Amino acid sequence: MSAWLLYALLSAASAALVAICGKIGLQHLDANTATAVRAVVMALFLVGVVVVQGKVSLVSQVLADRKALLWIVCSGIAGALSWLFYFMAIKTGPVSRVAPIDKLSVVFSVVLAVILFGEKLSLVAGVGVALIAGGALMVALG
Repeated sequence: MSAWLLYALLSAASAALVAICGKIGLQHLDANTATAVRAVVMALFLVGVVVVQGKVSLVSQVLADRKALLWIVCSGIAGALSWLFYFMAIKTGPVSRVAPIDKLSVVFSVVLAVILFGEKLSLVAGVGVALIAGGALMVALG
């Protein structure tokens, strides 16, 4: 199995736990406040990973590359907005309907990759993306 595929599967499994643990934890809490606490926990965890890997010295490299830093900041803001909206959605709606709609991000990512990066999409891949979109909507609205 390719490393990227293993990491992608682990990402999907971890994301599933975000929905389940988040839904349980949000029962009597404000979604935005809980998301902020989650972000702090994530930041501390990730700083710990960098420290354990011995890569703290690479932080200056990230900070020195202004263009890359700008895009990383934009990605962070987009991620924070995604988390805020996701936690608000699972607080007020069923995970079984929210999670499939959230996974439409796959469809949006593919479309944007084609438009912005000129990535090629085969007919089979295009049909797969359409099936993801249709399947997500069928699960969420059915």
